[in-house]
Amino acid sequence: MLEDKQRWNERYLDNPMPQEVSPLVAKYISYAKVGQAIDVACGTGRNSHYLADLGFMVDAVDISDYALNKVKKSAMIKKIDADLDKYNLTPNQYDLIVNVNYLNRRLVSQMKDALKSGGVLMFETFIVAHGDFNMPTTNLDYLLRKNELLHSFIGLDIVYYEERVDINLRGEKIKVASLVAKKA
Repeated sequence: MLEDKQRWNERYLDNPMPQEVSPLVAKYISYAKVGQAIDVACGTGRNSHYLADLGFMVDAVDISDYALNKVKKSAMIKKIDADLDKYNLTPNQYDLIVNVNYLNRRLVSQMKDALKSGGVLMFETFIVAHGDFNMPTTNLDYLLRKNELLHSFIGLDIVYYEERVDINLRGEKIKVASLVAKKA
């Protein structure tokens, strides 16, 4: 865990990170009932802050204490310093689960159960681009395969799904999958 914490702290120090709420979250927030939310791998809190401002009680979870220190102090936000390789989601706990730019397949399997009835999942992360853009392939454990995100949440009502080419903060082309789904 200490090694992962250090790696993520360095990553937040060395790389530009988005500061504005994820466009996916902003666009589809009206589908979620204001209540209990979790921001998985919250980073510096861009989505957590947005949700708290809308009245959500937010569990902001990240392994980076550097990033968590950037999350504003708020009665609406509970900062949780946790290794997501070991952290477990509580069943039937959340009205909204937000997972942006992070993949942990172990948690994917817990997300459906962690949603309350009527709860909404907003999930967006990177897809394998196997040299499509002359970029080195990174650890495949952290990249989705084509249609994997869609198939992972069969059983939820899919509100929106897309796989697309996008541009990251460094100006590089990347592939991204986005999903919004609701539990019946």
